Amino acid sequence: MTMETLPKVLEVDEKSPEAKDLLPSQTASSLCISSRSESVWTTTPRSNWEIYRKPIVIMSVGGAILLFGVVITCLAYTLKLSDKSLSILKMVGPGFLSLGLMMLVCGLVWVPIIKKKQKHRQKSNFLRSLKSFFLTR
Repeated sequence: MTMETLPKVLEVDEKSPEAKDLLPSQTASSLCISSRSESVWTTTPRSNWEIYRKPIVIMSVGGAILLFGVVITCLAYTLKLSDKSLSILKMVGPGFLSLGLMMLVCGLVWVPIIKKKQKHRQKSNFLRSLKSFFLTR
């Protein structure tokens, strides 16, 4: 008797593939709002800190990691340590150097991109105001 009711319970709980297609997907793209989805036509003014916060943080963290890598690499070549510690420091130091340099350069490249984007946004706002001025007459 319980064997007969068990398959019926499973059939009720299962959803058809068509019903699964109708449900909204909960992917990362639908849960996180991207900065790219921001409209070009928004007129809310943003402070410089809001605009340049991410590149500044990336450059700061990259600079700190770069300095940490420099210190570790210098210690590896100046201190007399055991062979095991020396080999580990000689591998880890340049790794931090390259990671820090990469993050620092990414932040430095990001700043002109943001400036160009802001200039384009200002130009778009100007053209929009001109268009609305001439079309309302």
